[in-house]
Amino acid sequence: MIDSETTRDFVSLLPLTLTMNDLFGREKFGHLPRSISEGGKRTRTYEVGQVIYWSPGPDVAIFYRHGGQSIPSPGIIVIGKIDSGVEALDVPSAVKVTIEPVK
Repeated sequence: MIDSETTRDFVSLLPLTLTMNDLFGREKFGHLPRSISEGGKRTRTYEVGQVIYWSPGPDVAIFYRHGGQSIPSPGIIVIGKIDSGVEALDVPSAVKVTIEPVK
């Protein structure tokens, strides 16, 4: 997890179960129940495994493939990164994902 206001606000929503839809064959995204802080650093690039916040949504997304595209304005805020297993998201359909804090 990235140490930022955005991440701390995201963690305050946990546990969270989302239906995540596919976007561009590179990421799964789901709508958050409310907007969260935009206090993290914005970027227009991404890496496979990153968990990000897209504030116009407000959505959280997980990248499972890198397609070479850049992210449109206003950019994304990285919340954290999944170390392994992200390939499980590489399916054309929506998936149900539960995100919960590690105890």
